[in-house]
Amino acid sequence: MGSSIMNGIGGSGDFARNAYIAMFLTPSTAKNGAISSIVPMVSHVDHTEHDVHVVITEWGVADLRGLAPRRRAQKIIDNCAHPDYRPMLQDYFDRASATAPGKHTPHLIEEALSWHARYLREGTMRPS
Repeated sequence: MGSSIMNGIGGSGDFARNAYIAMFLTPSTAKNGAISSIVPMVSHVDHTEHDVHVVITEWGVADLRGLAPRRRAQKIIDNCAHPDYRPMLQDYFDRASATAPGKHTPHLIEEALSWHARYLREGTMRPS
């Protein structure tokens, strides 16, 4: 939830920023599906969108090179998010795209970290 380190590769930021193609491999969920690795906004940033070229999960590959932020988000939802979380991610993305004041990288600020808050409150990111 952004306040403690669970795992990581020391110096990965240096590798990502200097890589010809920076690929990040992650399972789509953690804690037996209670946590989605793909969320509307992260609570802690190690690697910005400028450091990430390709995202890979067990569900697929999202090649993000040359894409604008909205197209990157859609590709990650379509190709990498766990199917249990795709409808929630798509709903957030669609509502943010339609109503957020900024359209380049749309966010619903009141909801952006609500997935994390739900996990801390209920033990899962899935709505009850």
